[in-house]
Amino acid sequence: MITDECINCGACEPECPNNAIYEGGVEWAVSDGNTVRGAYTLKSGDAVNAEAKQTPVSDEYYYIVTDKCTECVGFHEEPQCAAVCPVDCCVPDPEHVESQEELLDRKARLHL
Repeated sequence: MITDECINCGACEPECPNNAIYEGGVEWAVSDGNTVRGAYTLKSGDAVNAEAKQTPVSDEYYYIVTDKCTECVGFHEEPQCAAVCPVDCCVPDPEHVESQEELLDRKARLHL
């Protein structure tokens, strides 16, 4: 997650291999930056059209879409957002703790 200490520098956004990071106020879609099309089931169990724009998670600062984040598992040894953040506001979200298996499964679903 990105905390409210974010200075909106944008360093994290291009580092994300899943295009899971968005600028505050920007709508997101599951299909942004990957090959997913059609129906996609979110962690909540809700089915959405992968190409449909969703409501921003934050209007004030950069945010991470948990349904697209793999914590860089399968891509890098550590989350790249945290590695490049100059103010250390990209931190693990205690409300979304996931296993390596879950993260690898998400990677496979996002990158067919």
